[in-house]
Amino acid sequence: MHRKLLAIILSLTFGVMWGQKKFTLSGEILDVSNGESMIGVSVFARGTTVGTTSNAYGFYSLSLPAGEYTIVYQFIGYSTIERKVNLTKDQVIDLRMEEEGKTLQTIEVTARGVDANVRSMEMSTTEITAKEIAKVPQLLGEVDVIRTLTLLPGVSVVGEGANGFNVRGGNVDQNLILLDGAPVFNSSHLFGFFSVFNADAVQSFKLYKGGIPAQYGGRLSSVLDVRQREGNSQRFSGQGGLGLLSSRATVEGPIIKDKMSFLLSGRRSYADVFTSLSSNENLSGNILYFYDFNGKINYRINRNHRIFLSGYFGRDVLGIRDFVNFNWGNATGTLRWNWTVNNRLFSNLTAVYSDYDYAIGSGDIDELGPSGFAFRLQSRLKNYKLAHQFTWFASSDLKLDFGYEAIYYDVQPGVSTLVTTNSREENAFRSEFAVEPALFISAEQKINSWLSLQYGLRYSAFYNLGPRTLTLYDGLPANSDSIGVQEFGRGETVAAYNDWNGLEPRLAINIGLDQTSSIKMSYNRTRQYLHLISNTTSPTPLDTWRPSGKYIQPATANQAAAGYFRNFKENTYEFSVEAFYKYFNNLVDYRDGANILIDDVERSLLNGDGRSYGLELLLRRQTGKLQGWIAYTISRAERIVQADDPFISINNGEWYLANFDRLHDLTIVVTYTLSDRWDFGANFAYQTGRPVTFPVGRAEVDNGLFVPVNSIRNSTRIPDFHRLDLSANYTPRKKESRKWESSWSFGVYNAYARRNPFSVFFRNDPDNPAVNQAVRLAIFGTIIPSVTYNFNF
Repeated sequence: MHRKLLAIILSLTFGVMWGQKKFTLSGEILDVSNGESMIGVSVFARGTTVGTTSNAYGFYSLSLPAGEYTIVYQFIGYSTIERKVNLTKDQVIDLRMEEEGKTLQTIEVTARGVDANVRSMEMSTTEITAKEIAKVPQLLGEVDVIRTLTLLPGVSVVGEGANGFNVRGGNVDQNLILLDGAPVFNSSHLFGFFSVFNADAVQSFKLYKGGIPAQYGGRLSSVLDVRQREGNSQRFSGQGGLGLLSSRATVEGPIIKDKMSFLLSGRRSYADVFTSLSSNENLSGNILYFYDFNGKINYRINRNHRIFLSGYFGRDVLGIRDFVNFNWGNATGTLRWNWTVNNRLFSNLTAVYSDYDYAIGSGDIDELGPSGFAFRLQSRLKNYKLAHQFTWFASSDLKLDFGYEAIYYDVQPGVSTLVTTNSREENAFRSEFAVEPALFISAEQKINSWLSLQYGLRYSAFYNLGPRTLTLYDGLPANSDSIGVQEFGRGETVAAYNDWNGLEPRLAINIGLDQTSSIKMSYNRTRQYLHLISNTTSPTPLDTWRPSGKYIQPATANQAAAGYFRNFKENTYEFSVEAFYKYFNNLVDYRDGANILIDDVERSLLNGDGRSYGLELLLRRQTGKLQGWIAYTISRAERIVQADDPFISINNGEWYLANFDRLHDLTIVVTYTLSDRWDFGANFAYQTGRPVTFPVGRAEVDNGLFVPVNSIRNSTRIPDFHRLDLSANYTPRKKESRKWESSWSFGVYNAYARRNPFSVFFRNDPDNPAVNQAVRLAIFGTIIPSVTYNFNF
C-alpha cells in the first residue's frame, strides 16, 4: 500500500518530466525605455497550453518538444511581441518590450500580465504600479501606496491619521512589509497621514492577503512586497514634484550603459517652515516634519550574474515647544546576488539589515535649560537576515521554489535618562535576542488544461538567546508579583518553543472553467514570533516590539479562501468574488484597564484567540478612457480571551468585536482621460463605524473624583465613515526641442467636509462635574485642497 502511494505521489510530481525529449527556451525581459526588469510578463507558445510568466527579475523559462513555435510575450500596456523559433536545442531569447501608452493614451500600464487574474495560481493578491496610484486622488497630492491599498477589498484602517493597516481581520503588526526584502516595522510618516514609500522610487507593490507563498513567513495576515526601481541603464533622467506640504526629487542613470545603473530619491515635508514663520506663539516653537531617502545600484556583471545594493533611510520629527519631542524612523539595507545557474535554475541570495528606533523626551539631557529637568527614552529593534531562494523550472508544467532564511533579532526595549540640576540617572531595560530560522519548498504544477496546483511547506523555528535576565511570575498569564529571576549567559538558549515550531502548509488550486474564468481555492497556515505591544486603537511610534517568550506565546493563524474570477471583453473588465475564513491562536491582548509599561509588560498582557470571515467583491476596468474599480467587503473580526480567573477574562470569556471590525466597506474609484492634456479622478469610501467601549456609569472613588464604569468591550460603534475625494491632472503640451516635461495635479480631499469621527471619548462637563460629556474627535472636518507641480526630464 505504501509503495503504491509513493508511486502515485512521484507520478504526480515528476511524471510531467518523463516522455519525449524536450528543449528549454529561456531569457530575460527588460523595459526598452530604462532597461529595468519586467515582472509577470505572460510568455506562451501559440496553439499550445504551454506558458509561464517572468519572475521578479525578468527571467523566464519554457520547456517544449522539438518543433517550430510562435512564442508570444504579452503584458498589459505594452506592445505584444511574437517570435518564431525552430526548437531543436536549448535556446536563449532576451528581449525588450515597449510601452504602448507612449502612443495610445487610453491603455493603462498595470502590474499584471494578460489574463493573469484568471490563469495564475495567485488569489487574494493585489498588484499595483506607481502609474496607477498617481491617478487616484490623494491627501495633499502626495502619491501614497498604502492609502491606495485601503481602497481595495479586504484592507482597512481604523480611521484617518492611523498608523498601519488591517488585512482580513488581522492586527496591524500581522503584516509583513518588505522593501527589497528588508522588513519595515513602521510604514507610516506623520502618524499615518503618509506612507514611507516614495512612489517615484518604487517599481511594484504586491499585497498577499491569502494563499501566501511558502517563501514568506513571520506574520499572520499578509505580506506587502515592495520593490524599488533598478535605475535607468540607458540614459540619465529625473523626476519630482513640489507640493503644499512636501516635495520630492529622483535622479537615475547609467554608470556604465547597459551594465551598471543607479537611482537616488528623496522627500521632505516642510510644515516646520510654516510654523517657524507663524506669529502665533503656540505654533512658532513647534516642529513637525519627515524626510526619507532611497538609493539603489544595479550591476550586471554578465548575462548570468547581477548584483543589487539598495537602501532606505527615513525619519519623523515632532516637537512641542517647552513640552515634549518625538523622533522615530526606519533604516534598511539590502545586498542581493542573482545567478542564472542554467536555463532552468535561478538563484537569489539576499543579505538584509533593518533598523527601527524611536525616542521621546523633554528638554536637552546634555544641556539643561531653565527648567532644570530633562528626560529621554529610547528604544530600538535591529534585524539581520540571510535568505537564499532557488527557482527550478523542472518542465513547462512544473516549477519548484525552495530555499532557507535565517533572521537574528536584537530588541532593545528602552534606555531612559533622567537629568536634574543635582543628578543624572540612566536605566537600561533588558535587551532581548532571538533567532528565527526557516526552510521552505513550494511546487507550482499544471496537471492538465483546466487544473493547476500550488503546494508547499515552510518549517520555522524560534529561539531566545542570552544574555538575559528573565523575571519569573507565578502562572500564565503572569500574576502581579514576581517569584524570582533566572540568568542566561551570552548565546545560551533562553527558550525554544518546540510546541509551536513546525510546519506551515500552503495549498492553492486553480480550476479553469474556460479561457476567461476560473475558480480558485487556497489554504495557508502562518506563524508569528514578534509582536507589537499596544493598547491604543491605532498603534503609535512609541509602542514596542517584543519577541515571543515565556509569557508572550507565538501566534498562529489558519486561513481558507475560495473565489470566482472572470474577465470580460478581452480584459477590459476584471471581476472577482472571494470568501475567506481565518482563525487565530495565541493573539496578544491586554487586560481591562491596563497601563502598559515596558518594564512589566508581562503583567498586563493576555493570550487569546480570534476569528475573521467575510466576502470580497471587485469589479475593475483597466483599459479605455474610463477606468477604475468598485470594491465591496462584508466581514467580521472577533476576539476571545478566556482565563481561569473570571476577573481576568475579557467580556466574561465570550467573543467580542476587534476594535478595527468593519461590517461594510465600499469604495468606488473612477479615473477619466479627457485628452492627452487632462485627466480626472474621484473616489468615494464608505465604512461601518468601528467598535468602541463606552461607559455605562461611573463611580466616585474620592471626594469629587469619578472614574468611568465601562460597558462590554467594543459593544458600541462610532458613526459611520464616508468621504469623497476629487482630483484633476493637467499636462501642458511638450515642445519637441525640450527634454523637460511638467504637469499639475489638483486635488480636493474630503470634498463635502464630512467630520468623520476618529474616536469618541467622555469627560466631565466643566459646568457640571457630575455629568459626563461625550466629545467627538475628528482628524479632518473640512475640505482640504492641494496642488502639486510635477516634472521629469
